[in-house]
Amino acid sequence: MTLDEAAPVASAPRRRAAGDPVKTLLHRHRALCERAVDPLEIAAGLEVQGITDRTAARFRHRDVFSLAEELYARTPRGDEPAAPSAARPRDARALRGFGHAVLPGALALGVSAAGVPFAGPVAVLAVVAALVWPARPGRPAAGRFPYAVLLLAAAVVGWAVYRDGTALGAGLALAAAPGHLVGAVFAARARSRLAGSRALEDFADRARPLLVAAALAFAAAGAAALAGTPLGVAVPLAVLLFLTRLLLGHGAPRGPVAAALALALVPTPPAVSAAAAVLLVHAVLALSRASAHARP
Repeated sequence: MTLDEAAPVASAPRRRAAGDPVKTLLHRHRALCERAVDPLEIAAGLEVQGITDRTAARFRHRDVFSLAEELYARTPRGDEPAAPSAARPRDARALRGFGHAVLPGALALGVSAAGVPFAGPVAVLAVVAALVWPARPGRPAAGRFPYAVLLLAAAVVGWAVYRDGTALGAGLALAAAPGHLVGAVFAARARSRLAGSRALEDFADRARPLLVAAALAFAAAGAAALAGTPLGVAVPLAVLLFLTRLLLGHGAPRGPVAAALALALVPTPPAVSAAAAVLLVHAVLALSRASAHARP
Protein backbone atom coordinates (compact mmCIF):
# COMPACT_ATOMS: atom_id res chain seq x y z
CA MET A 1 0.00 0.00 0.00
CA THR A 2 2.75 2.37 0.88
CA LEU A 3 4.59 1.80 -2.40
CA ASP A 4 1.37 2.01 -4.41
CA GLU A 5 0.43 5.29 -2.78
CA ALA A 6 3.88 6.74 -3.27
CA ALA A 7 4.07 5.91 -6.98
CA PRO A 8 1.64 8.61 -8.21
CA VAL A 9 3.34 11.20 -6.04
CA ALA A 10 6.73 10.38 -7.53
CA SER A 11 5.43 10.48 -11.09
CA ALA A 12 3.72 13.89 -10.73
CA PRO A 13 6.90 15.98 -11.15
CA ARG A 14 7.76 13.97 -14.26
CA ARG A 15 4.40 14.80 -15.82
CA ARG A 16 4.86 18.48 -15.07
CA ALA A 17 8.39 18.43 -16.48
CA ALA A 18 7.08 16.82 -19.66
CA GLY A 19 4.67 19.71 -20.21
CA ASP A 20 4.91 22.35 -22.92
CA PRO A 21 5.91 25.71 -21.40
CA VAL A 22 5.83 27.46 -24.78
CA LYS A 23 2.19 26.46 -25.23
CA THR A 24 1.37 28.20 -21.95
CA LEU A 25 3.23 31.32 -23.08
CA LEU A 26 1.42 31.21 -26.44
CA HIS A 27 -1.93 31.10 -24.67
CA ARG A 28 -0.93 34.01 -22.42
CA HIS A 29 0.20 36.20 -25.34
CA ARG A 30 -2.18 34.92 -28.02
CA ALA A 31 -3.38 38.41 -29.04
CA LEU A 32 0.21 39.60 -29.55
CA CYS A 33 1.13 36.51 -31.57
CA GLU A 34 -1.98 36.64 -33.76
CA ARG A 35 -1.57 40.28 -34.81
CA ALA A 36 2.22 40.10 -35.32
CA VAL A 37 3.35 40.35 -38.93
CA ASP A 38 6.66 38.63 -38.21
CA PRO A 39 8.60 37.12 -35.26
CA LEU A 40 10.31 40.46 -34.59
CA GLU A 41 6.97 41.95 -33.53
CA ILE A 42 6.54 39.15 -31.02
CA ALA A 43 10.10 39.59 -29.71
CA ALA A 44 9.48 43.31 -29.19
CA GLY A 45 6.16 42.62 -27.43
CA LEU A 46 7.74 40.04 -25.15
CA GLU A 47 10.44 42.55 -24.22
CA VAL A 48 7.75 45.03 -23.17
CA GLN A 49 6.31 42.30 -20.91
CA GLY A 50 9.69 41.92 -19.19
CA ILE A 51 10.80 38.70 -20.89
CA THR A 52 14.56 38.75 -21.43
CA ASP A 53 17.05 36.34 -22.98
CA ARG A 54 17.61 34.88 -19.53
CA THR A 55 13.88 34.33 -19.11
CA ALA A 56 13.73 32.65 -22.52
CA ALA A 57 16.09 29.96 -21.25
CA ARG A 58 13.31 28.75 -18.94
CA PHE A 59 11.28 28.09 -22.08
CA ARG A 60 14.13 26.03 -23.55
CA HIS A 61 15.32 28.75 -25.92
CA ARG A 62 18.67 30.50 -26.11
CA ASP A 63 17.17 34.00 -26.55
CA VAL A 64 13.93 35.95 -26.97
CA PHE A 65 14.27 35.97 -30.78
CA SER A 66 14.37 32.19 -30.95
CA LEU A 67 11.39 31.97 -28.60
CA ALA A 68 9.48 34.51 -30.73
CA GLU A 69 10.15 32.47 -33.86
CA GLU A 70 8.56 29.39 -32.29
CA LEU A 71 5.58 31.38 -31.03
CA TYR A 72 5.08 32.87 -34.49
CA ALA A 73 5.34 29.47 -36.17
CA ARG A 74 2.87 27.86 -33.74
CA THR A 75 0.25 30.62 -33.97
CA PRO A 76 -2.73 29.49 -36.10
CA ARG A 77 -3.23 31.69 -39.15
CA GLY A 78 -5.73 31.67 -41.99
CA ASP A 79 -4.61 30.73 -45.47
CA GLU A 80 -5.05 34.24 -46.78
CA PRO A 81 -3.31 35.30 -49.99
CA ALA A 82 -0.21 37.41 -49.53
CA ALA A 83 -0.88 41.12 -49.51
CA PRO A 84 0.27 43.03 -52.60
CA SER A 85 3.54 44.86 -52.38
CA ALA A 86 3.26 48.08 -50.40
CA ALA A 87 6.40 49.64 -51.84
CA ARG A 88 4.61 52.35 -53.78
CA PRO A 89 2.32 53.48 -50.94
CA ARG A 90 5.35 53.51 -48.65
CA ASP A 91 7.30 55.63 -51.13
CA ALA A 92 4.38 58.03 -51.47
CA ARG A 93 4.05 58.22 -47.69
CA ALA A 94 7.76 58.99 -47.34
CA LEU A 95 7.58 61.73 -49.97
CA ARG A 96 4.49 63.23 -48.34
CA GLY A 97 6.17 63.10 -44.94
CA PHE A 98 9.19 64.99 -46.21
CA GLY A 99 6.91 67.59 -47.78
CA HIS A 100 5.19 68.04 -44.44
CA ALA A 101 8.58 68.40 -42.74
CA VAL A 102 9.53 71.22 -45.11
CA LEU A 103 6.35 73.22 -44.46
CA PRO A 104 7.18 74.53 -40.93
CA GLY A 105 10.49 75.94 -42.11
CA ALA A 106 8.97 77.48 -45.23
CA LEU A 107 6.21 79.09 -43.18
CA ALA A 108 8.55 80.44 -40.50
CA LEU A 109 11.08 81.68 -43.05
CA GLY A 110 8.41 83.37 -45.17
CA VAL A 111 6.83 85.16 -42.23
CA SER A 112 10.26 86.19 -40.93
CA ALA A 113 11.31 87.53 -44.33
CA ALA A 114 8.08 89.49 -44.62
CA GLY A 115 8.88 91.23 -41.35
CA VAL A 116 5.36 90.91 -39.94
CA PRO A 117 4.96 91.75 -36.23
CA PHE A 118 3.89 88.23 -35.23
CA ALA A 119 6.78 86.45 -36.98
CA GLY A 120 8.29 85.26 -33.67
CA PRO A 121 5.16 83.51 -32.35
CA VAL A 122 4.53 81.93 -35.77
CA ALA A 123 8.09 80.55 -35.79
CA VAL A 124 7.59 79.09 -32.31
CA LEU A 125 4.32 77.42 -33.34
CA ALA A 126 5.95 76.04 -36.49
CA VAL A 127 8.79 74.49 -34.48
CA VAL A 128 6.40 72.89 -31.97
CA ALA A 129 4.13 71.60 -34.75
CA ALA A 130 7.16 69.95 -36.37
CA LEU A 131 7.66 67.84 -33.23
CA VAL A 132 4.44 65.89 -33.76
CA TRP A 133 3.15 66.45 -37.26
CA PRO A 134 5.50 65.33 -40.05
CA ALA A 135 5.47 61.58 -40.63
CA ARG A 136 5.61 60.20 -37.13
CA PRO A 137 5.95 56.40 -36.97
CA GLY A 138 2.45 56.31 -35.50
CA ARG A 139 3.02 54.93 -32.00
CA PRO A 140 1.72 57.23 -29.25
CA ALA A 141 4.21 58.15 -26.55
CA ALA A 142 3.65 56.55 -23.18
CA GLY A 143 2.74 58.38 -20.01
CA ARG A 144 0.22 60.85 -18.66
CA PHE A 145 -0.26 64.54 -19.57
CA PRO A 146 0.27 64.18 -23.34
CA TYR A 147 0.47 67.92 -23.98
CA ALA A 148 2.99 68.73 -21.25
CA VAL A 149 5.94 68.07 -23.60
CA LEU A 150 4.52 70.38 -26.26
CA LEU A 151 3.91 73.17 -23.75
CA LEU A 152 7.42 72.85 -22.39
CA ALA A 153 8.86 72.80 -25.90
CA ALA A 154 6.91 75.96 -26.74
CA ALA A 155 8.29 77.62 -23.62
CA VAL A 156 11.89 76.60 -24.45
CA VAL A 157 11.68 77.75 -28.06
CA GLY A 158 9.73 80.88 -27.18
CA TRP A 159 12.32 81.94 -24.63
CA ALA A 160 15.14 81.30 -27.12
CA VAL A 161 13.39 83.32 -29.84
CA TYR A 162 12.68 86.15 -27.41
CA ARG A 163 16.32 86.20 -26.37
CA ASP A 164 18.06 85.65 -29.73
CA GLY A 165 15.59 86.81 -32.35
CA THR A 166 13.09 85.45 -34.87
CA ALA A 167 15.89 84.16 -37.12
CA LEU A 168 16.59 81.47 -34.53
CA GLY A 169 12.97 80.31 -34.63
CA ALA A 170 13.02 80.19 -38.43
CA GLY A 171 16.27 78.22 -38.38
CA LEU A 172 14.86 75.69 -35.90
CA ALA A 173 11.80 75.25 -38.11
CA LEU A 174 14.03 74.75 -41.16
CA ALA A 175 15.96 72.08 -39.24
CA ALA A 176 12.78 69.96 -39.12
CA ALA A 177 13.43 68.81 -42.71
CA PRO A 178 16.91 67.30 -42.13
CA GLY A 179 15.61 66.03 -38.80
CA HIS A 180 12.88 64.12 -40.63
CA LEU A 181 15.39 62.59 -43.04
CA VAL A 182 17.87 61.59 -40.34
CA GLY A 183 15.08 60.14 -38.21
CA ALA A 184 13.73 58.11 -41.13
CA VAL A 185 17.18 56.72 -41.94
CA PHE A 186 17.75 55.86 -38.27
CA ALA A 187 14.40 54.05 -38.04
CA ALA A 188 15.04 52.05 -41.22
CA ARG A 189 18.55 51.02 -40.22
CA ALA A 190 17.50 50.15 -36.69
CA ARG A 191 14.75 47.96 -38.11
CA SER A 192 17.20 46.17 -40.40
CA ARG A 193 19.62 45.63 -37.53
CA LEU A 194 16.77 44.27 -35.44
CA ALA A 195 16.10 41.75 -38.21
CA GLY A 196 19.75 40.68 -38.15
CA SER A 197 20.05 40.38 -34.37
CA ARG A 198 19.83 37.13 -32.45
CA ALA A 199 19.50 38.53 -28.93
CA LEU A 200 18.20 41.66 -27.23
CA GLU A 201 21.67 42.59 -26.03
CA ASP A 202 23.00 42.09 -29.55
CA PHE A 203 20.45 44.53 -30.96
CA ALA A 204 21.14 47.06 -28.19
CA ASP A 205 24.87 46.94 -28.98
CA ARG A 206 24.07 47.63 -32.64
CA ALA A 207 21.47 50.35 -32.02
CA ARG A 208 23.41 52.56 -29.58
CA PRO A 209 26.18 53.70 -31.96
CA LEU A 210 23.55 54.10 -34.68
CA LEU A 211 21.64 56.60 -32.55
CA VAL A 212 24.78 58.54 -31.62
CA ALA A 213 25.69 58.72 -35.33
CA ALA A 214 22.18 59.96 -36.13
CA ALA A 215 22.46 62.72 -33.51
CA LEU A 216 25.86 63.80 -34.87
CA ALA A 217 24.57 63.75 -38.45
CA PHE A 218 21.63 65.90 -37.48
CA ALA A 219 23.86 68.32 -35.56
CA ALA A 220 25.93 68.82 -38.72
CA ALA A 221 22.86 69.25 -40.93
CA GLY A 222 21.15 71.46 -38.36
CA ALA A 223 24.15 73.75 -38.18
CA ALA A 224 23.72 74.45 -41.89
CA ALA A 225 20.02 75.26 -41.43
CA LEU A 226 20.87 77.49 -38.47
CA ALA A 227 23.56 79.55 -40.23
CA GLY A 228 23.43 83.17 -39.12
CA THR A 229 22.20 82.34 -35.62
CA PRO A 230 24.25 81.92 -32.41
CA LEU A 231 25.28 78.29 -33.07
CA GLY A 232 26.47 77.71 -29.50
CA VAL A 233 22.84 77.93 -28.38
CA ALA A 234 21.03 77.03 -31.59
CA VAL A 235 22.65 73.66 -32.35
CA PRO A 236 22.16 72.13 -28.84
CA LEU A 237 18.56 73.38 -28.90
CA ALA A 238 18.00 71.85 -32.32
CA VAL A 239 19.47 68.53 -31.12
CA LEU A 240 17.24 68.65 -28.05
CA LEU A 241 14.16 69.11 -30.25
CA PHE A 242 15.34 66.40 -32.69
CA LEU A 243 15.69 63.88 -29.85
CA THR A 244 12.31 64.96 -28.47
CA ARG A 245 10.64 64.26 -31.80
CA LEU A 246 12.48 60.95 -32.22
CA LEU A 247 11.50 59.72 -28.75
CA LEU A 248 7.87 60.78 -29.09
CA GLY A 249 7.63 59.16 -32.50
CA HIS A 250 8.96 55.85 -31.21
CA GLY A 251 6.56 55.70 -28.29
CA ALA A 252 9.08 56.45 -25.52
CA PRO A 253 7.74 57.67 -22.16
CA ARG A 254 7.09 61.41 -22.02
CA GLY A 255 8.40 61.94 -18.48
CA PRO A 256 12.16 62.03 -19.22
CA VAL A 257 11.53 64.17 -22.30
CA ALA A 258 9.55 66.68 -20.26
CA ALA A 259 12.27 66.70 -17.58
CA ALA A 260 14.97 67.50 -20.16
CA LEU A 261 12.88 70.33 -21.64
CA ALA A 262 12.30 71.72 -18.16
CA LEU A 263 16.06 71.65 -17.56
CA ALA A 264 16.53 73.70 -20.74
CA LEU A 265 14.41 76.45 -19.18
CA VAL A 266 16.97 77.07 -16.43
CA PRO A 267 18.29 80.61 -17.13
CA THR A 268 21.98 79.73 -17.43
CA PRO A 269 24.00 79.44 -20.69
CA PRO A 270 24.93 75.72 -20.33
CA ALA A 271 21.35 74.63 -19.52
CA VAL A 272 20.30 73.79 -23.09
CA SER A 273 23.51 71.85 -23.78
CA ALA A 274 23.10 69.92 -20.53
CA ALA A 275 19.47 69.15 -21.40
CA ALA A 276 20.45 67.87 -24.85
CA ALA A 277 23.18 65.67 -23.31
CA VAL A 278 20.77 64.25 -20.72
CA LEU A 279 18.16 63.51 -23.37
CA LEU A 280 20.76 61.87 -25.61
CA VAL A 281 21.67 59.47 -22.80
CA HIS A 282 18.00 58.67 -22.28
CA ALA A 283 17.48 58.19 -26.03
CA VAL A 284 20.43 55.79 -26.26
CA LEU A 285 18.82 53.66 -23.55
CA ALA A 286 15.20 53.92 -24.74
CA LEU A 287 15.78 53.48 -28.47
CA SER A 288 18.14 50.52 -28.08
CA ARG A 289 15.13 48.43 -27.02
CA ALA A 290 13.59 46.20 -29.66
CA SER A 291 10.10 47.30 -28.65
CA ALA A 292 10.84 50.88 -29.74
CA HIS A 293 11.15 49.68 -33.35
CA ALA A 294 8.15 47.38 -33.66
CA ARG A 295 5.72 48.37 -36.39
CA PRO A 296 2.76 50.35 -35.04
